[in-house]
Amino acid sequence: MDIRKIKKLIELLEESSLTELEIVEGEESVRLSRGGTMVSAVPTHGPLLSAVQAADGSVPAAAATETQAVSAAAPEASPEEQMPEGELVRSPMVGTFYDAPSPGAEPFASLGQQIKEGDTMCIIEAMKMFNQIEAEISGTVVAILVENGHPVEFDEPLFVLR
Repeated sequence: MDIRKIKKLIELLEESSLTELEIVEGEESVRLSRGGTMVSAVPTHGPLLSAVQAADGSVPAAAATETQAVSAAAPEASPEEQMPEGELVRSPMVGTFYDAPSPGAEPFASLGQQIKEGDTMCIIEAMKMFNQIEAEISGTVVAILVENGHPVEFDEPLFVLR
């Protein structure tokens, strides 16, 4: 998809009261969300591209500062050293993580909860489809690694079971 089209879509989103816009053209799709001004272009074949940028193509100062603050606050230890011991439940797809069936409902899995093989642990929304992610093993939830409503990548750890 042409970058000029993406910039025009950003301008349209800013001028409207919409919070999210998704356009699909053939094998390409673009999803714009007002929440973090994140622009992502997701080709069905190839890598995921994402960037925080303003409609004129520049990186907003707030986004640059936020990125610097996040990287400065990141501890020196690797992610594997910070994660509790146990079996990881990983995302089988790219999408948006939801911990409950609807807003305000009880989460599928909470810290300390006993989970049986086949229990629904979360939902991942991908391409307007809500996919229930089931536990492949039984155990106790010792860590929830993703916040509700946040995007997840393929094979990203979601939960730790022990």
